[in-house]
Amino acid sequence: MSIHENLLGGPPPTHLPDDPEPRELLASGAAPAEVAAKYPASSLAWAQLADEAFEGGRVVESYAYARTGYHRGLDALRRSGWKGHGPVPFEHEPNRGFLRALHALARAAGAIGENEEHERCSTFLRDSSPTAANTLG
Repeated sequence: MSIHENLLGGPPPTHLPDDPEPRELLASGAAPAEVAAKYPASSLAWAQLADEAFEGGRVVESYAYARTGYHRGLDALRRSGWKGHGPVPFEHEPNRGFLRALHALARAAGAIGENEEHERCSTFLRDSSPTAANTLG
């Protein structure tokens, strides 16, 4: 038996491939809009745009950025073998952009009163990564 075998019979964790360029640009202080324009598939860049917009009181803009990052992340998850459920560990750094976008989408949905979307995204985040749900708030 492998040490990584899932004894509960659920799907294995999904680990997105590493895409260090957008992460490194953002860490070096590059503007998230520039990074998103150069790397439009980067959920991390869209999540950071969503966070900045939310912090600036631009909630609808935050919602739009978060939704873009969320959908880009879903595309990446599916390409990585994800079947619509199962763990997406926050501990795996390349997964964090998607999880941050999902959190930002839940937060913005709640702020504009889209309660069903807020609940759906909050549950999805908890089910995908309890660590992300606890870390991101």
